[in-house]
Amino acid sequence: MTIGELSGKATLPTPNSTKSFWHSEPSKTLLGHRTTSSLPTTADVVIIGSGISGASAAHHFSQDQHGKDLDIVMIEAREACWGATGRNGGHCFPMIYTSPPEIVKFELRNYEAIESLIAKGNIPCEWKGRSGVHAYMSDDLFSEAVEEVNILNKLEPELGKLVTVITKESSNPSLEDLRIPNAKGAIISTKAASVWPYKFVSWILERLVSSGFINLQTNTPVTNLQKMDNGWIVHTPRGMLATKKVLLATNAYTSHLLPKFNDIIVPVRGEMSSLLPPISMEPESSANPPLRHSYIFVGNGTQNGHQDDYLVQRPFTSSGRAGELMFGGGRSYASGAGLGVSDDSSIDPPAAAYLRREINEVLNLQHDREELKASYEWSGIMGFSRDELPWVGEVSEEVGLGGGDGLFVSGGFTGHGMPNAWLCGKAAAGLMVGNKEVDLPGSYLLTRERVEKARMLDEVAIADARD
Repeated sequence: MTIGELSGKATLPTPNSTKSFWHSEPSKTLLGHRTTSSLPTTADVVIIGSGISGASAAHHFSQDQHGKDLDIVMIEAREACWGATGRNGGHCFPMIYTSPPEIVKFELRNYEAIESLIAKGNIPCEWKGRSGVHAYMSDDLFSEAVEEVNILNKLEPELGKLVTVITKESSNPSLEDLRIPNAKGAIISTKAASVWPYKFVSWILERLVSSGFINLQTNTPVTNLQKMDNGWIVHTPRGMLATKKVLLATNAYTSHLLPKFNDIIVPVRGEMSSLLPPISMEPESSANPPLRHSYIFVGNGTQNGHQDDYLVQRPFTSSGRAGELMFGGGRSYASGAGLGVSDDSSIDPPAAAYLRREINEVLNLQHDREELKASYEWSGIMGFSRDELPWVGEVSEEVGLGGGDGLFVSGGFTGHGMPNAWLCGKAAAGLMVGNKEVDLPGSYLLTRERVEKARMLDEVAIADARD
């Protein structure tokens, strides 16, 4: 049987995606790149997907004594890093007080691994470490967050030192200092960063390609996978490729090739925008300077659920303005909250309009609440996990998802990929070369037991509506 014969939840990535700001300066090396004019017919490993998870796996194969001699082909349906990584919010924000300590520590290691690699390679991707602000627009949700911080301080005091509770009575900083005077309260995290995600991944891929370590084939959608006695046949419109092992770094699109994943990783379309800052905002301004923090806004008053708005500001340039406000969210204004949508060829106009005007409601930009203008508005497809955790590991026959030996997955990041995907890709590569121990929370590992437990939980659409 050929796996792709069944109907999965997700479609293939659309060839005519909306234009993301992050793609406004595409890599000359990677655009339209095919290392060989013809698709290779064999490989030791095929990586399907060229976002941060797939790039990480390839990078760590090159660093591993068991992986550095492998013949690796990376296949991408569109241009390199043209999916969720090239369409996200541009921030890396570990969730320190809302997750179990094992996951918090993993996200912090992921953050530090990216930060260290960028510093070591002097990667020009606008990485800037900054504090992150969770701004709560609801009293009830803020009270719950404060209780979570209190629990963290009791159980993991060292982690507790990384967060600070800001109430209406706080000073230095106050809510006004944080530029969120309408918030009911806030939690500040010392570990967050803004980044140009496409430039980070493209730097990694450029070096893997130029060194000859991987054969990258862009604009080559994988239509199905066929299990053979000694490996897999990867089917594409350009031909077939036989390989011993496959990594699905396809996140939201995983169920296109593994239809039994359709209730485990569900595609969800999100809205992003790059908004032009007010003219009064200048680098040297004391009254209206650039933003010092990244933000997540929770419990927005004008939204009915799905309060998942997020914001970073790009730096101003020496040659002129810039400083775009990279603002995303507003899913409750999208048709069906974007659930089950794997098509990013259009935006949701009501969600886009919400972002242009809401930023002045949640943030003091000294702009008299006038609607901001957008230089780019785009959509991106996230992969929401049934149990809200990433899935990493071998999709063996035993787990019951229609896979087989030699087929691995790294995906299901639920809109929280930047603090997770780099080390998830590393763990997947380690498992594929037979490493007995990898750096991965036990709760992320793909097992039959976990699949069965996940299917006892509410379906993604029901859980999302409740939250």
